[in-house]
Amino acid sequence: MEKIIGLINAPFTPFDENGDVNLKPIPEYAALLQRNGLKGVFINGSSGEGYMLTDEERMQLAEAWMAAAPKDFKVIVHVGSCCVRSSKKLAEHAQKIGAWGIGAMAPPFPKINRIEELVKYCEEIAAGAPDLPFYYYHIPAFNGAFLSMVKFLEAVDGRIPNFAGIKYTFESIYEYNQCRLYAGGKFDMLHGQDETILPSLAMGGAQGGIGGTTNYNGKVLTSIIEAWKDGDLEKARELQNFAQEVINVICHFRGNIVGGKRIMKLIGLDLGGNRTPFQNMTDEEEATMRAELEAINFFERCNK
Repeated sequence: MEKIIGLINAPFTPFDENGDVNLKPIPEYAALLQRNGLKGVFINGSSGEGYMLTDEERMQLAEAWMAAAPKDFKVIVHVGSCCVRSSKKLAEHAQKIGAWGIGAMAPPFPKINRIEELVKYCEEIAAGAPDLPFYYYHIPAFNGAFLSMVKFLEAVDGRIPNFAGIKYTFESIYEYNQCRLYAGGKFDMLHGQDETILPSLAMGGAQGGIGGTTNYNGKVLTSIIEAWKDGDLEKARELQNFAQEVINVICHFRGNIVGGKRIMKLIGLDLGGNRTPFQNMTDEEEATMRAELEAINFFERCNK
């Protein structure tokens, strides 16, 4: 099974003034991402507020991204849901429209507390798209599924034919690397924390990844990988430290889903607000965030 090389972006879902899904910006969005070095998209995940969309909206977005995707641009569809039947339907749809792959995080309710529960959940969903690579999206801060991913790989190995690997969005670089080394590197371990690309590269990982701040800072993040490949460690360090400065700013404004999405407006692609219960940014907060970003020269280095 093919392993992803390069960074995949986790896009925001565009909404109009009424809070309805707005498909119009997606072609421009796709072109922006490709222009700044991204290799594809992982849609309808946490950055895309996937759990707050209807099944119909999620399918519309998948179709719109497939229509807009440049040549060789990978479209991976997050199909996770609290309803496994919905997830399987979304997986079937993703395969039908020709998506490159699918993925699913553990549901926020009911909380999954055992490896077997997680494997069964993934097994039923992956069966909906047997011809597509399936990735488990490990983000326990969102769903409380603080389970050993090494034990998960041991349990899933040989059981789900189209299991490809893990989108690993957790703080344990040690565990990430242990998963990467499992069975001689059998599975694709996609790095999921933009703030730790460089240390993961030093351990041999982060050859492929999925990130959220790549929406507006992708040029910098892809350059970390290029600087590492070129042997320019000082440049790679400076780029990683700058990426962390950007993350420090969005943490002042309710994180990437809220603050990061408003940055897209500041760089020229207005994707609207966020759905309830997210608290949207005020105009005053936007002005403050702009000033903080200007102070670190973000607009000279961001995606354009």
